[in-house]
Amino acid sequence: MFDILLRPLKDKLLDPFAKLIGRFLSPHAVTLISLLLGVASVAAVFYDRLGAALILWILNRITDGLDGAVARVTGKSSDIGGYIDIMADFLIYAALPITFALQSPAEGALTAAAVLLASFYINAGAWMYLSALLEKRGRAGTREVTAVTMPEGLIGGTETVIFFTLFFLLPQYLLYLFYIMAALTLVAAAQRIAWALRKL
Repeated sequence: MFDILLRPLKDKLLDPFAKLIGRFLSPHAVTLISLLLGVASVAAVFYDRLGAALILWILNRITDGLDGAVARVTGKSSDIGGYIDIMADFLIYAALPITFALQSPAEGALTAAAVLLASFYINAGAWMYLSALLEKRGRAGTREVTAVTMPEGLIGGTETVIFFTLFFLLPQYLLYLFYIMAALTLVAAAQRIAWALRKL
């Protein structure tokens, strides 16, 4: 929801670093570093080191933004780069809730994680095939902030980062956060389905 509004600020903050990093690293290398930081964050959650896990998560999100910025400022944007980037995101977005649930002492944590991941699955279905159709039709009617065409929804990248950060900061409320995010993600899926019904 806030991705479009925050994109200019994100570019302004990251572009100077991207120009520097782009002298030494390719966008693919930055994506790999981001993925490794994300995996390290998952491992830290598994071993109940939430402070370290939070730092690694924040670094993962920063480098996730940097790979696209490096590609843009160095003229190395590519379809495969965007594809690898989103697959890396999906891996971490799936692994973290599962790991939090496995480590949580709260009864029903795994059920809540299953509901959250189911909402991700439904939302992905709501926009991925739609994205392909929009590419086929020439991307009409959308504003883009990623490598793929995606109609806006209530839950986007910014909101996902906020919720996942709260998982680290407020683990005692993990079940509530899972269910709230799942509900909002399903609203986003419904928004995209409604958009498709109107536009296609």
